[in-house]
Amino acid sequence: MELKEFEMPVLAAAAVPHPPLIIPEVGKGQEKVMQRTINAYTQAMRFLARFKPDTVVVTTPHSVMYADYFHISPGKSACGDLSRFNAPNASVKADYDSEFVDALEKRCKTENIPAGTLGERDPSLDHATVVPLLFLKDYLDKFEVVRVGLSGLSIEDHYRLGEAISETADQLGKRVVMIASGDLSHKLTESGPYGFSAEGPRFDKEIMDCFEDADFLRMMEIKPEVCESAAECGHRSFVIMAGAFDKRKVDAHVLSYEGPFGVGYGVATFEGGEADPNRNYLDQYIAFENKAREERMKHEDAYVRLARLSAETFVRTHQYTGLPKDLPEELLNQRAGAFVSIHEHGKLRGCIGTTEPTQQNLALEIIANAVSAATRDPRFPPVRPGELPSLVYKVDVLSPAEKIDSESQLDVKKYGVIVENGSRRGLLLPDLEGVDTVEQQIAIAKQKANIAPQESVQLYRFTVTRHQ
Repeated sequence: MELKEFEMPVLAAAAVPHPPLIIPEVGKGQEKVMQRTINAYTQAMRFLARFKPDTVVVTTPHSVMYADYFHISPGKSACGDLSRFNAPNASVKADYDSEFVDALEKRCKTENIPAGTLGERDPSLDHATVVPLLFLKDYLDKFEVVRVGLSGLSIEDHYRLGEAISETADQLGKRVVMIASGDLSHKLTESGPYGFSAEGPRFDKEIMDCFEDADFLRMMEIKPEVCESAAECGHRSFVIMAGAFDKRKVDAHVLSYEGPFGVGYGVATFEGGEADPNRNYLDQYIAFENKAREERMKHEDAYVRLARLSAETFVRTHQYTGLPKDLPEELLNQRAGAFVSIHEHGKLRGCIGTTEPTQQNLALEIIANAVSAATRDPRFPPVRPGELPSLVYKVDVLSPAEKIDSESQLDVKKYGVIVENGSRRGLLLPDLEGVDTVEQQIAIAKQKANIAPQESVQLYRFTVTRHQ
């Protein structure tokens, strides 16, 4: 470490998987199949122990997780075991660093990072924490733990949390190391428990290359849809770790990678070094995102621009936007139902619409539904101002619904469907990813309307004009 004497940011970190099978009490001999991972794990924990840390920060995908909040475990201590995996004797106790937790919570509040100790559901340690601590305790006698869960917040927010963790370590003058717990893709082979996706091996290679080069910017830029297709669990855990080394040189070493059961397991170590302003990865990532946003906005038509203006105005001011000048005539003279969908980092962030016109014209219909999609979709918390730059909008304008006699008159790519049973109505738009058959389309629409699968329904179809 080439740090000034008064500087005490996060000293080092290890990225590790958490398969319970590598614990002998669980594996009962099968752990030998992953001996490379076990050997690398041992090496990584010895590496962390060498720094004689006061505090070990564990980031875990299997603690309580919220869409809009990072949960930091409260209290004096917690215990956990692998009884879920038929090994109750494989247990560990963690004494929490309450001083660090309190300081981190205060720092996050100051820096507007949604993180803290609220919302605890189960105080016991999850297996993504238990597994690495079982290894670490063989090489480190006394240390305190800070357990941090992931969230549905942006990659930027995860990185900023890592920065806050390192700043807190520096503030308190404590020797701190991190364990970024996370498996890689769960879709490496057809024979694996989760099947195969072409993105699985690609994701794993990308992550391991990023580990090898300590290229945290490249890691942050992995597209959310790639992460989702690969069915990974550790990406955001690794990003928090990356944030702890912001603007510093990093000495990185990949110790192992294997995927014997269709799930990727990678082990790597990282040691922080002297300041390096060129590794200002958050700044570079924000610049990358801003450029992507500018490119998207160049191609937005009047419908999408209006939806964006409406949502952004309301989120920032709590007021509805007025009608902009120079709107196309069809927005002012036409009446129609419309749906506004909002995506963030490849994932749905809100979707609200009307099947029939409820406003004076289509422009007002879009304005109202954009506000609702951003702030009133019961599936999501209201959009925060900080999220606005990363949001992507889509507007679907619906034709009048047409009553039909049978499923044969539907086409999942061409027509949306409305199902009706008494006062219960459910709608599904056409040409949605993952909806490949009419049967699926109707089933989802029934589910949305709380109509049982066996109940009969009146069917309606409609077309959409999609603006994106």
